[in-house]
Amino acid sequence: MNVTETIQKMGVVPVVVLNDAKDAAPLAKALCEGGLPCAEVTFRTDAAEESIRIMATEFPEMFVGAGTVLTVEQVDRAVAAGAKFIVSPGFDPEIVDYCLSKEIPVFPGCITPSEVSQAVKRGLKVVKFFPAEQFGGVATIKALAAPFTGVKFMPTGGVNAKNLESYLSCDKIVACGGSWMVKGDLVKAGKFDEIKALVEEAVQLVASIRK
Repeated sequence: MNVTETIQKMGVVPVVVLNDAKDAAPLAKALCEGGLPCAEVTFRTDAAEESIRIMATEFPEMFVGAGTVLTVEQVDRAVAAGAKFIVSPGFDPEIVDYCLSKEIPVFPGCITPSEVSQAVKRGLKVVKFFPAEQFGGVATIKALAAPFTGVKFMPTGGVNAKNLESYLSCDKIVACGGSWMVKGDLVKAGKFDEIKALVEEAVQLVASIRK
């Protein structure tokens, strides 16, 4: 399977913020055991690069990507650490073009017709839609998808267990990014059993929506 097919199969991509790399292995274990061996580790913290390396090395079955990527240098660091895909919050032509030149799967944030046009121009088939809820959610995605028939979206931002069905019921959405099952306070408190339980619930929810 290619990257998009893998993400679509998951239905939900856990968006992870790690402040300490020591939490990477137990979190990866909880995600795998919960049935969602996938993570978008955000480059918002100093621990991101090492966390990706730990997850990718110790849990080779995991599908690990880097999120909140803002520079080409971060792309290089993330990929060297083992990231299989890059996600950026907005559409940065330099980052997108660099990833495409290196054949690195990239999902840039697109919330306007102009940004989606830039993605289409470069042959991208899937883009991030962020922050999803603040920019109109499913209604906006459907409106954007109408003229751009070949594009699908990965909404992130405000997506949770309560509104997941409204998103995944839309055929223009490949998967949703979400952090409700990997909340920072649970990670910080070492409550990985709780995280595993929330991940299991998310997996069951996706299965019930897509049945």
